[in-house]
Amino acid sequence: MRSIQRLGAAVCVTAAFLMPAASHAGIFDDNQARQAILDLRKQLEQISEAQRVKQAELNAQMNEELAQLRRSVLELSNQLEAMRADMARMQGVEEQLVRDVSDLQRRQRDPQGGVDGLRRVEPQKVIIEGQEVAVDPDEKRLYDSALAQLRSGDFTGSVVSLLTFQRRYPVSPYTDTVRFWLGNAHYGKREYKEAIASFRGLVVAAPNHSRTPEALLSIANCQAEMKDIKAARRTIDELLKGYPASEAAQAGKERLATLK
Repeated sequence: MRSIQRLGAAVCVTAAFLMPAASHAGIFDDNQARQAILDLRKQLEQISEAQRVKQAELNAQMNEELAQLRRSVLELSNQLEAMRADMARMQGVEEQLVRDVSDLQRRQRDPQGGVDGLRRVEPQKVIIEGQEVAVDPDEKRLYDSALAQLRSGDFTGSVVSLLTFQRRYPVSPYTDTVRFWLGNAHYGKREYKEAIASFRGLVVAAPNHSRTPEALLSIANCQAEMKDIKAARRTIDELLKGYPASEAAQAGKERLATLK
């Protein structure tokens, strides 16, 4: 009986020692789990940050490639436009040559027509910029046709006709006026460099021409369209100093206030 009592007491003591150990083991497992979760969360955050940085780099690269593509497309478009303009000029010159040859052949076949042709080449009196001058009838006809094209908005046709006029009549009472209208035709086609060259040709060749102040203002407008604000300001200053009383100078003052 006593042996049984002693055995029971030993069991109780052993149980008392084992219970705290089991409880401590449970706490230790919870800490490990929490630490594992924290470690995993940290790893996920690092992965997410790396992905964000990578995505930002990819976006920057794509934006640069798109910008380069846009520049290439714009450059190609400008080249195509220049090619179209050149083709239009060549076509216009070719058509004029065909008309000239046809007219010459017709005159050769028709003696009476040749006589009429001689009559038609007699100089005609015209008023150019307020002055009466004598010009060839065909010269006047080509000039009037080019101006009609310009007024109708056919800038390409007008450029072709005015360039043809310059080649056919290098010395003409219309020469300075043709430079002015050719500049306007180029401006209408947004060919600003060509427009500036034509306007500047008038300013240099005929500083006292009635259209010269307006030509300077047009040069400034071309430079502004090309985003060369400093050059536009210099040109307007040239206009104000050289032609202070002109209407173009007054318009230049107003234009100067908008150039920033």
